Amino acid sequence: MTGTRLSTGIAQRLFDLEESVERLTSRLRLAVIFGGNKSTSGGVIYPSSNTRSWKSYEAVATDVAESLRRLGFRHVCLIPDDMFLGERLRRDGIHMAWLNTSGVQGQNPAAHAPAMLEMFGIPYVGHGSLAATTLDNKHAFKRAAFCAGLPTAPFVTWNMMRGTLEPETNGRFRLAFNDYPGPFVVKPVSGRASLHVHVVDHRAELPEAVAEVYRATENVVLIEKYLPGREFCIAVAGPITSHQRRLVRGSTPFTFAALERVLSENERIFTSMDVRPITAERCRPIDAGTDWELCQKLHAIGREVFLEFNLGSLIRLDLRADEAGKLFILEANPKPDLKKPAQGVTSLVAAGLRETDMDYDDLILSLFADRLDVLLTHRHDDVQHIVELIGPPVHIAPDRSRRRAMGPTSDSAVEAYLAGLQLAAAAPDNQASVELLAAEAAHAAAGRDVVATISEAATEANIQLLDRLRPDRAESKQLKFGS
Repeated sequence: MTGTRLSTGIAQRLFDLEESVERLTSRLRLAVIFGGNKSTSGGVIYPSSNTRSWKSYEAVATDVAESLRRLGFRHVCLIPDDMFLGERLRRDGIHMAWLNTSGVQGQNPAAHAPAMLEMFGIPYVGHGSLAATTLDNKHAFKRAAFCAGLPTAPFVTWNMMRGTLEPETNGRFRLAFNDYPGPFVVKPVSGRASLHVHVVDHRAELPEAVAEVYRATENVVLIEKYLPGREFCIAVAGPITSHQRRLVRGSTPFTFAALERVLSENERIFTSMDVRPITAERCRPIDAGTDWELCQKLHAIGREVFLEFNLGSLIRLDLRADEAGKLFILEANPKPDLKKPAQGVTSLVAAGLRETDMDYDDLILSLFADRLDVLLTHRHDDVQHIVELIGPPVHIAPDRSRRRAMGPTSDSAVEAYLAGLQLAAAAPDNQASVELLAAEAAHAAAGRDVVATISEAATEANIQLLDRLRPDRAESKQLKFGS
């Protein structure tokens, strides 16, 4: 009996989420935010450096916005992340945002947009400011991963403000690498697309490589052991997913797109997508039949990272094996490329969708629905404006004592009718509830306006209930909107 009640509760919760998404498609004003340009007039007060290589990501933001429109969302706009962000959000009456930016300039720019949205009170699809900056700073992520017992390659960091790195005398370097002679990987702690990443074969070459990366980024430099094995990646998101526009609730984080990155001859690290776009030839799915143990390990590590770091949106984990085949996490990308697949070009996330019975629009719907589920379930008081947009759930009868206390309003008449109609549908022996509650409301607020309001509510409620009472409502449902 307990299991049956639990299963029913899960199915009802999923049903409520589907209803909420459907209602929001016509009501929610949604902004997809891309990286603003500090060179735009008025975009910043004073231009400054950026510790990561800047990119607007506007093209991908456009792909996301177009997908949301195909799914039926009527009010979707694109807004740059700059000084005018708050003003534009207010002007356009935005209810919710989708973050597709890594910031404009300064230190830890990936955290700026989520922090501003939290201050504005605008909920969003994306990582919180703490998670965003932790994931975007490889050394912070690797330290936390190491403390959590997750496998990551040995590493140290160096800040050139302390002078030149001297590997042979530096105590922390010797503690991390002992007598390991090389090769090493030298890269920015915050960056994108494998830019400014170097493979250094000998310790003696490290000082110059570190100085070169510092000159390019003016930030801390990461030095880690080079791993000579195969390179992999896997995407991880929350448990709510869409498959052919049907929402499904999983019991664990959703791991997918387990791919091997194909390195060409003499390619020791994966070349930047700015230099070589991602194509089908540059990645291949992990065959669960021939590489079952590897596949299971990748998925397990992905789920563990998502849970250990309390993540709230999509990441892509990059991993590499050592000479013995043991997997180590290289980094977690907090804003993996969501480019819509096109002829001959894709992204490492989208390339794995065909293995999961999903397409690009399913992915976008999954990310939106999963975030909405978290907001409505765990951040309910912070999203009252969205709760009001969704409206009252028809299947829940409002508390009658509270309704009486509200006084003679037309709203109470609507609630009374909806509640009575739901009670009647749920239990035939309570058929009188409809007349009783409607009579109470009409008595409290007599007049033609109230009767007309009840009639309008009755029409809407009947339509909704007829849809709700269809048979075979299980833990997934074909959504009414989208392609």
